This record gives sequence, structure tokens and C-alpha cells, in this order.
Amino acid sequence: MNFSQAAREMHLTQPTVSMQMRQLADTVSAPLFQQLGKRLFFTEAGEQVLATARQVLDALDQMDSRLAALGGLERGHLRLGVVTTAKFFAPRLMGEFQQMHPGIEASLTVARREELLRRLRENLDDIYIFSIPPEGPNLTVEPFLENELVVIAARQHPLAARKTAITAAALCAYPLIQREAGSGTRTMTDRFFAKRGLTPRIQMELGSNFAIQQVVATGIGISIVSRTTIDGLGSDKDLALLNVKGFPLRGWWHLVYPTSKSASPVVRQFAEFVHRQHSPGSGTPSRTR
Repeated sequence: MNFSQAAREMHLTQPTVSMQMRQLADTVSAPLFQQLGKRLFFTEAGEQVLATARQVLDALDQMDSRLAALGGLERGHLRLGVVTTAKFFAPRLMGEFQQMHPGIEASLTVARREELLRRLRENLDDIYIFSIPPEGPNLTVEPFLENELVVIAARQHPLAARKTAITAAALCAYPLIQREAGSGTRTMTDRFFAKRGLTPRIQMELGSNFAIQQVVATGIGISIVSRTTIDGLGSDKDLALLNVKGFPLRGWWHLVYPTSKSASPVVRQFAEFVHRQHSPGSGTPSRTR
């Protein structure tokens, strides 16, 4: 939403970009932007033109990869979007995939759940990784890797020395460091306590797994995190896994993509690669909504 920045990225002058936008507005016979103060906003017509342009560019990308497949070549684009917790394993998956398919250009976007849902709605990426998949029509959802949530505390925390299993009610006596509302980890945690009619003492909400583990390591509270983050951050020397009844909470990491993209050779190749690396077993079939 900045003509000057768009001009720099496209190696054009700002007046050229402005002129092209005016010509595009004349072509569709409707204004594409409205300006309030110094900020630009899309009109309804602008939103429609943007959505259609993305569909056209996406179709051209898919055509390119299909034609390449017909010729026995491997090229194309793969845009992967993942929630923040998945950043501890998704880059490795992407790197290994590109080693096998060096002709495919790949990009990785790491974002919070709400931002990733927006990108999914706007068709900005080809495939996504969520811990709790979104609901909606025409979405293909495929579980591929188990996601365990565990309870952590500082090694000097009183609960760390407990030999017997800790009850959920006992956890509620201690401050809880939480992920932000709406995240997959927070959703699973909230469901755990709600199912037992309990209300935890939320001390702090943080949007970073690294920040949560740094705070927990000081001893001021406990937290519930994906085991993936402990392995990925290498912070297990400062933290203790608590023996809590009902834990670990078991879920899955899911591949999510618009069903219309299932015909894309690049998306299909990546999904097949991920399933070869991490097969969830016959008990968790893929499903299309």
C-alpha cells in the first residue's frame, strides 16, 4: 500500500506506477484505492481486482510447473507458510526438499496463526503448516507429524522435584506463562483446563516460544509448550519436564492447502515428500473440507 516502495521493488519510477494504477482503474471503470490522510486503502473494486490478479498469477505458476512436468523437467515455485512453533522443523523440511528438487524455487513465511489465516484467505502461499487446522470449504488437511505438548518449569522450581504425578488442579496454584490467545498451543491448553472445569493463573502472555522459555527458566512460572520448541531451542538444560496427569497432550501437525492446488505438481511433490519423512500411520487419514 505504498506506491514509492512498489516502484523501488519493481525498478520503476513512482510516477510510472501511479500512471499504471490509473490506467488499471480506467480499464475496470472503478477506483481501486481511497486515501485517508496519508494512508491508502483498497476500495471494494480494488479488493476484487487484487484477488483476481492473484488467481491469474497462481494459475500461470501452476501451468508453468505442469508444462515442466510434461517435459520431464522440475521447476516451479513453492510458497510455504508455517505457524511460529513449526519454524523449529519446517526450514529443515524445506531445505531437504530443495536438495532433492534443486530446480524448484522455494520461500518460507513464518507467522502467527491469525496472520497465516489471512494469508490463506488471500491465497498468498501454496501450502501451510498448522497445529490446529482451520475449518472451511475446499481445504485439504493432512496430518503428518505428532505434536506433543508438555509442561515445563525451571529446574529449581518446587514442582520439578516432585516424583509423583502432578494433578491439573495442582498446576493451577502456580503462575502460568502462556502463548497468545488464538495460537494452536494456547487453544489446546485452554481446552485441557476447560474440560476439567479449571481456571489457571495466567501470569503473562507472550508471542514467542523463545521468550516463554527464557521467562520460565527464571523460575517465576510454568508453561505448556510443544516438545518441538525445547528440542529446537536446545534449552532443555535450563528446564525440567514436569510429570503431570494427562500430559503430554497429543495432537498433530497438519499440511493445509486449497484443494484447487492439489493438481499442482510442486504442491503434490512437497506433500508426498513430507509424508515420506513423517507418516502419521493409518489411523489419521487425510481429509478434505
